[in-house]
Amino acid sequence: MIAPGRAKRPGAVQPALDPPTPQELESCPFCAGHEHMTPPQTLVLPDTGDWAVRVVPNLYPALGRQEVVVHSRRHVRSVAELEGEELDLVAEAWQRRAEEEPGYVFPLLNEGREAGASLPHSHSQLAWLPEPPPVRGRARAEIVSEQGGLVAGCPWASRVPYETVIAPATPEPGGLRSRLLGPALRLLAGTVRGLHELEGPTPLNAWLEHDDRDWRIVLFPRLTVLAGLELGAGLFVNTLPPDEAAARLRKAGHA
Repeated sequence: MIAPGRAKRPGAVQPALDPPTPQELESCPFCAGHEHMTPPQTLVLPDTGDWAVRVVPNLYPALGRQEVVVHSRRHVRSVAELEGEELDLVAEAWQRRAEEEPGYVFPLLNEGREAGASLPHSHSQLAWLPEPPPVRGRARAEIVSEQGGLVAGCPWASRVPYETVIAPATPEPGGLRSRLLGPALRLLAGTVRGLHELEGPTPLNAWLEHDDRDWRIVLFPRLTVLAGLELGAGLFVNTLPPDEAAARLRKAGHA
């Protein structure tokens, strides 16, 4: 449901990322030089020289197998801050771990405490699920950007402001095998940069949906609080029309 007036209701708040603290760098287990603060790595990239992307087991897994992909040896707090080469290595890390360990791998990204992140250093997770989750089919969307065989758009069934889907222009199976995964992560980072320009540092989730027919990356900003209608009835109240969200992202010029 699209209800712009809900954004003006009394008590409505917009979640934001916690500001950095001086202690953050000292205690961050994902920064270069702090490798002893994590379990032994399962993969580092590139294969030679200093690592740029590092994969380690999750110390507090929700599932039987869950790994953390550290996106940079630098202390960056958002995927929006990653360089193109780092994003390509993140895509390679997702793909290589999926090849090396059998099962259905669900890559996901949480930024900000409201979105479920416990550490601010940019990272994603790989969760091995017992079975594939439901994958939504393609739906009509307001186009934000088209480049390199990829399309980013705000679906007309957007559940939250600025929800964006990034997918191949022509459906293809197996996102964890696609040569377009790295470019898709670059497009995701650009979209998040645009979102930050419009709304400031924002908690968000993103994930890769994939099956044997199609794949897409979903960006789910946490600009509103999910309440009883959303959680109980599955009725999402979006305060920003998708066509306006897409127009704002296009104007931001980063997607």
